[in-house]
Amino acid sequence: MKIITDEHCTGYARAGHPENPRRVSTTIARLQSQQELPLTWRMPKLPVADETILRAHTPDVLARLEVPEDLDGDTPYFENISRYARASVAASLDALSFARNGETVFSLMRPPGHHATRKKSMGFCYLNNIAIATLEARATGANRVAVFDFDVHHGNGTEDILLNQPGVEFFSVHQHPAYPDTGAENAGHNCFNYPVSPHSPRLLYRAKLAHALDDLRSYRPDLIAVSAGFDAYVHDPLAESLLLPEDFHWLGHSLRALGVPFFSLLEGGYSEDLPELVLAYLQGVEDK
Repeated sequence: MKIITDEHCTGYARAGHPENPRRVSTTIARLQSQQELPLTWRMPKLPVADETILRAHTPDVLARLEVPEDLDGDTPYFENISRYARASVAASLDALSFARNGETVFSLMRPPGHHATRKKSMGFCYLNNIAIATLEARATGANRVAVFDFDVHHGNGTEDILLNQPGVEFFSVHQHPAYPDTGAENAGHNCFNYPVSPHSPRLLYRAKLAHALDDLRSYRPDLIAVSAGFDAYVHDPLAESLLLPEDFHWLGHSLRALGVPFFSLLEGGYSEDLPELVLAYLQGVEDK
């Protein structure tokens, strides 16, 4: 399995903000210390052409990243944030390439992306990595791409960008109500939402995940892009869901069992246990 990461992605932070460098640095350390999974490490290949990003975003989104003012209350401005965001995009495109070559791959980068809409950065997200990679896949020969988002927060940005896009279907399982207060219903002809109430029994949440995966299978994609958020975990401070590490292992195993090339990008997950959750997911992918 390949892990795409760049230590430089830990180079920005705001005190007290949950999307912090430790999310990546402690996960890297845990993956490097484990002996069970054979991992190879890659850095993302920069630069990324603007036209690749602009399939998903308006030019104003790129321009706004250069303005030294916070984008919203959750999404601060940082010096060089445009470069950090572009590196996350580059990692998503590399992950796409490795998946197409039949390799298992996980992008362990920040910032995350699935809340960034076509016209706006928001929710800790500056550029929508998964949507950019999905549209790149479509532009370079993929006929049917499924996006599976298991972050506890609805991937509103991904839905906004991919809504009614030909050759793409979006499947999101998430807590509702919760930030960003979207995803209560399906949207368009290709965006399917599976909301789960706060504090729902763990097995009910898992049943919703299984339902979404069954629907995804029925779509018969030739490629799957995964927004891998680990904040539906019982001890995550930003949500009220009850999943355990073994549920993320099951998710990894279930995705691999579909028999379709896929790649995974880190989205949310804000507990101190994030390294163990990522490891459990990757072990499931490799069926360890």
